[in-house]
Amino acid sequence: FVPRPAEKGQAVADFISELTPATVQPTSEAITETILPDQPGAERLDTSTPVWGLHVDGSANQQGCGAGLVLTTPDGQKIEYALRFDFRTSNNEAEYEALLAGLRLAKSMNAKQIRIHSDSQLIVNQVTADFAAKDASMYAYLSTAHQLLRSFQAYEIKQIPRGENSHADALARLASAINDKVGRKVPVEILAQPSTVTSEACAVRYEDTWMSPIYLYLTNGTLPEDKAQARKLRYRSARYTVINDVLYKRGYTTPYLKCLTAEQGEYILREIHSGVCGDHSGSRSLAYKVFRQGYFWPTMHQDANTLVKRCDKCQRFGNVPHIPAEPLTPIVSPWPFAQWGLDLIGPMPQGKGQVKYAVVAVDYFTKWVEAEPLATITAAKIEDFVWTHICCRFGIPYAIITDNGRQFDSELF
Repeated sequence: FVPRPAEKGQAVADFISELTPATVQPTSEAITETILPDQPGAERLDTSTPVWGLHVDGSANQQGCGAGLVLTTPDGQKIEYALRFDFRTSNNEAEYEALLAGLRLAKSMNAKQIRIHSDSQLIVNQVTADFAAKDASMYAYLSTAHQLLRSFQAYEIKQIPRGENSHADALARLASAINDKVGRKVPVEILAQPSTVTSEACAVRYEDTWMSPIYLYLTNGTLPEDKAQARKLRYRSARYTVINDVLYKRGYTTPYLKCLTAEQGEYILREIHSGVCGDHSGSRSLAYKVFRQGYFWPTMHQDANTLVKRCDKCQRFGNVPHIPAEPLTPIVSPWPFAQWGLDLIGPMPQGKGQVKYAVVAVDYFTKWVEAEPLATITAAKIEDFVWTHICCRFGIPYAIITDNGRQFDSELF
């Protein structure tokens, strides 16, 4: 006896083909189909613009639920990413979570065109509007996916066999099966709630800030009607740039500084001044700490000074200088090698020739230093040093400033 599985399978196929009606009979229950709007941005990919590749896959089993994705840059580099869900999902919902995570990652990396590959027939056909989303959960995921796809100039989604999606499938199974950190350097994000859950947002009053004219000019080219104000705004906007819809201030030797409003800046000042790690520093130090943290707004120094003055602890326990202030007396040299400062240092560890002192002279204009080691510090040694190292080399100085020590106050010197 020789089995013939091929013939048996063909017989079953012929039986189903003959007895299946040509048209599907409508069911008694009414099924509400939701028709989504036309797909935005589903144009053909432009060959002149770099195209990113995205492979996504989801996994839902008894051990857990997770998703994996592989984002391929235009130059061929692969970015691996895995997600583990703290909530139960179906396999289709896991596939959608993988797609949404991949689109968010591609959007954050400023991808303009993307080619998506998935092994889920349902997800691909729902995105291309070949299948209708009848379930409320599927409709929510589909709406979120279309909203993210609007961020790209063009996209292409294609269903591929599971064997060609093995890389993303392995990441999805890895994220769903392992609770702790993985051995490889694969980032695993813990997703606490589905991506379709929206947080409640309260409407707040919006007013124009100091950033509004600069942001509008850099993004839309909007200028004031006054020519003088427009010229001033163009000159001022050259020091700023917009990255991911956020305004940054740039400088020649400083990193990009995130621009803040006055209210946000006051919160930053309070946290640095009197927060968990606050040390109640002064206004100048406080302003520079904010600058080193990467923030900027025009009235930063004035706001820091006002905050320190309002701080109760700083006013109660701060050190109050009792010495009356007086203007500083600068010592300025009119020309090079005209004014020298002279002093002795030591005793130091004894060196060769039993020298343990040194005489040092510094020019106030050029900061040139002359020094000589000495065994003894006498007026004759100082006179010889000044004559040999200063007068004979640079000429007779206009003035020599000392601390009136015995060696400098002698008649011989």
